[in-house]
Amino acid sequence: MTTETSAPPTESSVITSITNGVGRIELNRPKLINALSQEMVGAIDDALKSWHDDDSINTVLVTGRGERGLCAGGDIKAVYNDIVAGTDESARFWNREYKMNHAISEFPKPYVVIMNGITMGGGVGISGHGSHRIVTDSTKIGMPETGIGLFPDVGGTHLLANAPGELGTHLALTGQPVGAGAALAMGLADYYVLDADVPGLIAELEAGGDVEETIARHASEAPENELAEAAGWINECYAADRAEDIVAALAAHENPDANATGKLIETKAPTSVKVTLAAVRKAANMTLADVLEQDYRAAVALTRLPDLKEGIRAQVIDKDRNPHWSPASFAEVSDETVNDILTTDHEEKVFA
Repeated sequence: MTTETSAPPTESSVITSITNGVGRIELNRPKLINALSQEMVGAIDDALKSWHDDDSINTVLVTGRGERGLCAGGDIKAVYNDIVAGTDESARFWNREYKMNHAISEFPKPYVVIMNGITMGGGVGISGHGSHRIVTDSTKIGMPETGIGLFPDVGGTHLLANAPGELGTHLALTGQPVGAGAALAMGLADYYVLDADVPGLIAELEAGGDVEETIARHASEAPENELAEAAGWINECYAADRAEDIVAALAAHENPDANATGKLIETKAPTSVKVTLAAVRKAANMTLADVLEQDYRAAVALTRLPDLKEGIRAQVIDKDRNPHWSPASFAEVSDETVNDILTTDHEEKVFA
């Protein structure tokens, strides 16, 4: 076995190594559940570019250090600081991140990712577009952005729009995470491996084992889809294309879980909910590249509106969990505003 490591764990937030043709990317920010910084996105992107045409690399393996999860998403404190400072660092971060997301989707070799524990937001971006997506018994996957004044970016609406029925719309608007069973049923993952079996899987892959055969040997029977029983009312209530109509349908439904879900959506940023719903509907007929371009337009636009700063403040700065959204209601968010957010180009684009 031959191993080359880029840097000691203490020196980098991303550790890259090569073992028997397996290029491994380890996210190394465990105290922050491997939240993605601009430096980390750059390191991942550089590794993928380096290995793309390298004949000595036959597989990429992505994991996160620590027991809490693969990746909790982007570093939203950094986004907050950028908004306060009035710089455009967040725009640069998103631009490169979305390029990386697309590169993952088109990577010509097996891209194996272990989606254990918390895998949210940007964590979905580095996993959901891969070729071999492995969830475990600890997996909690979700796109919680409507709760901070953003939307499911990193191509998340592309994944959610292609989920069965309206399950993707449900996850997009509520931000609620799901476990391995639902992730597999929704097409967000491909294989189920118990956490206890992951070390053996990694060891066998790094020993040069065939990807398909190795995963098959370590895979277990998929757990139940925890959203299966709710699919009826979800498909019924989320059929509308207006957020107001969806919330009204949820409130009027006989199922108490539907009622609670309607109330939950009403706690999210109204602009974000409307932008998210429109983005999901549009994404159903768009390529991933087009969705990522749309993501960039919307992300930059939302940094210039008050909700993103306020949402991050309430969530991770003051931690009062009491955001004051502006506008405060769905009725105050016009279709024109939503359309402008999704269609207005900025100086830079993701794909020239």
